[in-house]
Amino acid sequence: MSFFVKKIGIDLGTANTLVYKPGKGVVINEPSVVAVSFPDNKVLAVGNEAKVMIGRTPETIVAYRPMKDGVIADYRVTEAMLRYFIGKSTGKYNLLKPEVLVSVPAGVTSTERRSVVEAAVKAGAKAAYVVKEPILAAIGAGIPIHEPQGHMVVDIGGGTIDAAVISLGGIVSSISVKVAGNKIDQAIADYIKKHYNLAIGDRTAEEIKIAIGSAIPMEEELTHTIKGRDFLTGLPRAVDIHTNEVVKAIENELRDMIKAIKQVLHQTPPELASDIIERGITMTGGGSLLRNLNVLVSRSTGVPANVAKDALFCVAKGTGIALEHLDAYKKSIIAKR
Repeated sequence: MSFFVKKIGIDLGTANTLVYKPGKGVVINEPSVVAVSFPDNKVLAVGNEAKVMIGRTPETIVAYRPMKDGVIADYRVTEAMLRYFIGKSTGKYNLLKPEVLVSVPAGVTSTERRSVVEAAVKAGAKAAYVVKEPILAAIGAGIPIHEPQGHMVVDIGGGTIDAAVISLGGIVSSISVKVAGNKIDQAIADYIKKHYNLAIGDRTAEEIKIAIGSAIPMEEELTHTIKGRDFLTGLPRAVDIHTNEVVKAIENELRDMIKAIKQVLHQTPPELASDIIERGITMTGGGSLLRNLNVLVSRSTGVPANVAKDALFCVAKGTGIALEHLDAYKKSIIAKR
C-alpha cells in the first residue's frame, strides 16, 4: 500500500476520454460513450465496449455520449463514466481515493465547472481540480506558459475548438466554438447523403475524414471506398470518395474554425501579437491532425502554425504535469472540494 496520494489527470473529451498517470503516461484512451439499458436505466458498458454498440443496439439499449460540446450534457451518465475510468486506472483494491484533475473547455461557465468537480468527487475522487483546456494543451505541448511572452494554442477536439493566447500562466484572450471533429464528420455524412444518396453513420464519416480528409485541395487525391445504404433502393451500395470532395464538404466548418482563430488574434494586445507572429500558433488535439489544416491556418492568418508533437495527448499530458507541480500552477487551477 503506497503512502503517496494517487493522482490522475483526466482529459474529459466529447469524443474520447484520456486518463494520465504521472510517471506512467496515458494509461487509458477510450471513447466517451456509455451504453445504458432502458427499462432499468442501468449502465451496461463504458468506453471501447460501448462504442462498438453505437448504431447497432436493439431498442432497449442506447449508446450515447454524455459529453456534448465539451461539457456535461447528462450528469448521471457522466458520473458513471468517470467512476469507470477512475476505477480502471486506480485498480480494484486501492483504498486510497485519488486526487483528480479534469480538463474543461475555455468557454465553460462556473456552473458547468462545478458540475464537473461534483461528478468527479461523486465518482470517487478525494479532491477534484479543474483546469481550462488551452492551458493544459500548452503545458502538454511543452510551451513555457509562465514566461511574460505570448503563446497561442489552438486545441481542436471532437466537440469544441479552443483558441487561446496565454501569457504569464493565464489566458489573455480565448474563444471556445462548438465546431470541431464531430461537426466535420456530420458535414461529410451530409455531403454523401446529398451527392450520392447514400446514408452513412458517424463512424464511417470519421473513417473518411481520417483516411482521405484534407483542409485544402490536393493535387494528388486520395481515394476511399465507403459502404452505406442507398436512400432510393434501401439496399447497401459502395462508392469511391476522393479527397477534394471531402474538402468541399467541410469548407463551412473549416471557415468557422478559422474565424474563431482570427477572432482571438484580433483581441490580442499588440505586444503579445508580435510574440505570436514570431513563435507561431501551436495546434493540439485530434482535430489538428486533419491533413493540411496547419497550412490553411497559416494561409488565413499569416501566422505560421505547427501541429504539436503527440497532438492527441497534449491535454492529457498537461493534466499530468500540472498534477505533479500543483503549486506552480495554482493560478490556473480552479475549484477544489
